[in-house]
Amino acid sequence: MEKAQTRVPLLSIYRVFFEIGLFSFGGGLVPWIHREVVDIRKWMTNEEFLSGIALTQVMPGVNSTNTAIFVGQRLRGLSGASTALLAMLTGPFCCVLLAAVFYQQLLGLPGFQAAMVGVASAAIGMLLRMGVTSARITIRSAPPAIMMAATFAAVGLFRLPLIPVVCVMAPISVALAWFLTTPKPAVDEEAGQ
Repeated sequence: MEKAQTRVPLLSIYRVFFEIGLFSFGGGLVPWIHREVVDIRKWMTNEEFLSGIALTQVMPGVNSTNTAIFVGQRLRGLSGASTALLAMLTGPFCCVLLAAVFYQQLLGLPGFQAAMVGVASAAIGMLLRMGVTSARITIRSAPPAIMMAATFAAVGLFRLPLIPVVCVMAPISVALAWFLTTPKPAVDEEAGQ
């Protein structure tokens, strides 16, 4: 039986996703969303969040906005999804407009480019943390580990296109998961004698 989930106020959803959207530079939003939603606020469990991430990764669009929509929908339905998406986009939209106006002046600031490199490095660290967390939860036996390694090798090392790799690996992965989790019929020892 599932535990009753408290109703998260739309204003709280807006505030969290506005801050994530406004203060994130250089990517790394999904791990930040995970930290805010799962670790800090406990609005979702790790398993719920990672199941949603699996879906948002294969959907068209930007992973961070897909994740915001997923989390908002999971917490409050359509109004939650709309609130989370609007909040994620409001801050960056205003910043991009301001940056476009002051672009040349920003490039001239001493240390601006170095600061952007530092922010990008932090984002990569957050992505690695999310990857390790996901791997720890997902890899419970050899087949998921093999599928993850094969996908990483295909896309990361051999530079194969993502969509064909997903189209091949996803059905294999689903079939393996189904085979491994489907209960096997018990063998009746007396019938065998």
